[in-house]
Amino acid sequence: MNDVTHSITVAAPPEAVYAIISDTSRWPVNFQPTVHVEQLDHDGTSERFRIWALAGDEVKTWTSRRELDPEALRITFRQEVSQPPIAAMSGSWDIKPAPGGGCELVLGHSYRAVRDDPADLAWIAEVTDRNSRTELANIKALAESSEAREELWIDFEDTVVVAGEVSDVYDFLYRAKQWPDRLPHVSRMDLTESRPGVQIMEMDTVTADGSRHTTKSVRICFPDERIVYKQTVVPPLMTAHTGVWTVAAVRGGVSVTSQHTVAIRPEAVAGVLGESATVADAREFARTALSTNSRITLEHAKAFAEGPSDRSAV
Repeated sequence: MNDVTHSITVAAPPEAVYAIISDTSRWPVNFQPTVHVEQLDHDGTSERFRIWALAGDEVKTWTSRRELDPEALRITFRQEVSQPPIAAMSGSWDIKPAPGGGCELVLGHSYRAVRDDPADLAWIAEVTDRNSRTELANIKALAESSEAREELWIDFEDTVVVAGEVSDVYDFLYRAKQWPDRLPHVSRMDLTESRPGVQIMEMDTVTADGSRHTTKSVRICFPDERIVYKQTVVPPLMTAHTGVWTVAAVRGGVSVTSQHTVAIRPEAVAGVLGESATVADAREFARTALSTNSRITLEHAKAFAEGPSDRSAV
């Protein structure tokens, strides 16, 4: 095994740091490399989850088990199912209270490469170093601004009911490569799917005032159920944006929901919305813009699924 340690000093209570690390449901918004987390088991002290995360320019997925010890301010982890070139990886988060207040956060990794290949070991070392430094910086920023954090977050959703089939609605959302021909606010789409169900997309959208902006996202697709995504290139007003498209059979057809979680970048508010703008204004602006585009997509998905059964020409 190869061992490596990273650490950072945090001017915040140890318990606040522990709370950020222990809550995996918030990792996609809190941690830049994390795309999506599916919790498999959780009994309060032990948990298993599957995670999708960026490793360089690739999306990797693995299953991990964690043991949580809030009294000792320690969380250990071990990958149960790793993805090549990683053969095995384990480690720990240790939070050490500082005498004068605050704490030191230490992140340790032990890993092994498939066949101990030197090139693979170098790749793992580089990715582990980059992601560890990014995650520690994210945690430091979040813990040191915890009082304002809730004000910066927005969670909202839009839903329509479609008189159609789940498979047709899901197909419309899944085949995003066709969105420039199907959606008025999408002017360009560059989508790749290197392996089934994992899509990387770069999209140009047009706002109501005619301006364009480019976003880049990773999408994890669960057929005929949902598509979760994370924007890896976000508009200047945001630090993070994740979402889920969910389709489910209900009485009368299909319920289709677009759910968003957004974190506002407070230092960008004045530059984007004007000197007198507040975080509350930014929250409303982001919600309106995203909800407008989501509802347009939902209505077009509805029209598609409720349209002619022969869509070969669409």
